[in-house]
Amino acid sequence: MTAVLDRARAPAVPRLRRDRRRWAWGLAALAAVGWSLAGAVGGEVANPAGAPQFGRFAAAALSPAVDGAFLGVLAGAALVTVAYAVLGAALAVLLGALGAVLVARTTWGRRRLGWTAVRGVLAVPRGLHEAVWGLLLVNVLGLDPWVGVLAIGLPYGAVTATVFADLLDEVPRGPYEALLAAGSGRAAAALYGLLPPAAGGLLSYACYRLECAVRSAVVLGMVGAGGLGYQLALSFASLRWPQVWSAVYALALLCLAADVAGRAVRRRVAAPRRPPGVFARDRLLTAAVLGTLAAVAWSWWYLALSPASLVAARTREQVAYVLDAAWPPAGDGALLAEVARQTVTTVQTSVLAIAVATAGAVLVAGVAARPLRAGPLRRLCGVLARAGLLLLRAVPPPVWALVLLFVLRPGVLPGALALGVYTLGVLGRLAAEAVEEADPRPRAALTALGARPAGGWLYGVAPQAAGPVLAFALYRWEVAVRDTLLVGLLGAGGLGALLAARLAAFDWPAVSTVLAATVVLTLAVDLTGARARRALR
Repeated sequence: MTAVLDRARAPAVPRLRRDRRRWAWGLAALAAVGWSLAGAVGGEVANPAGAPQFGRFAAAALSPAVDGAFLGVLAGAALVTVAYAVLGAALAVLLGALGAVLVARTTWGRRRLGWTAVRGVLAVPRGLHEAVWGLLLVNVLGLDPWVGVLAIGLPYGAVTATVFADLLDEVPRGPYEALLAAGSGRAAAALYGLLPPAAGGLLSYACYRLECAVRSAVVLGMVGAGGLGYQLALSFASLRWPQVWSAVYALALLCLAADVAGRAVRRRVAAPRRPPGVFARDRLLTAAVLGTLAAVAWSWWYLALSPASLVAARTREQVAYVLDAAWPPAGDGALLAEVARQTVTTVQTSVLAIAVATAGAVLVAGVAARPLRAGPLRRLCGVLARAGLLLLRAVPPPVWALVLLFVLRPGVLPGALALGVYTLGVLGRLAAEAVEEADPRPRAALTALGARPAGGWLYGVAPQAAGPVLAFALYRWEVAVRDTLLVGLLGAGGLGALLAARLAAFDWPAVSTVLAATVVLTLAVDLTGARARRALR
């Protein structure tokens, strides 16, 4: 979606200049991968002694724990995960809807300084991973269920506000300008003149946020928020591999349910059954809205949330203490040198992760795509490929990192491979969708001329899907930088490991320095990815 919006606003570029820019970015990407690989494989990287344990973990995939007692525990944990995901996504959509009016270019008009300042403010919550927010909020709220809800809602709300603002900027401005001419304020004009036409796109993206919130709730569970992530961490710590795989399959089912529901709503929004101008209630969309409201009410009751805990005296005291202790940030030379060194590790990890995920997505996209006409064997291969991608993205990156540490030494490589495997699950799905949306006529023409199926796909489909896949890969690189902090918190190195060490020591000035470096790095990667996407068009 972001790539589509960027493409709509991109100015025309002469072909020769565009080709040169593409070559330059391509060579820069190869150089970055080579540099990252050199930093990852220096020294001894393999750990042969862990191979038997890795084998036991893999073998347990065929024999998960199915006893009634453990399945009952998993069912209760799944309810906790769903409750956190629903409330976190609801808070994110609410914050995104309110913030979009303030962030949209249309609202600010020609006052670009104010628009830039607001976008900069949103970059702070957006630049920190949900797990980092969870660790920070625990120091303020303790073990309150608000920690999980806010840890999902705050960063997702910043991202949602940015995307919603882009959607508002793309709708026709006639109603908005008419309201302004009638004397309405900019905020009210945006609320009544821009939001209604963009409602379909906003609803579609809100469903996508719910899918992401399920995975984030699992990650937060691994750092103490409860739910399936917590049960997964407990089973992993005790090396009970059948229980680990039962939890993984439960996570996959949750992700599948969110994926199917979100896909159904997005398809109905993209292709409504009613013709334009006919106003009638859509049963599916109405059921989705009512079901969401019921789920929010149930989740609030199930987690026993109390707004009073957010304004309690203890909370105010903790917020004042943390802010006072964290300012000013530490600036000693030794810490800054360590921050610079761990920043390099973080960048190398993220670059290798995206390289692995992109290569895997290219290989699997053709098989995972849903063809219009195919035989039973082809359809079976597609189902298996999509199930494998679902399993890859259902397992949180920390679990993949811990599994790889059985056979690899701690360092950049296990963290990069863990993120690469997880990102492959997401990017492979997006790449398969890009293949499905490609124009079938070039491939059909090549087939009619006698080309083999592989040649028809290589020359008729791959060139069309290459641009969207690379754009998605660049966007996922931005996400991978934040995810790198997550695997770093568990000892894979980078800024995440440094942040965990400083949090454990309650060194708040150093924590502020590390967080600031993280936000700056995220912004730098966002800008680099945006420029690279523009060069690809």
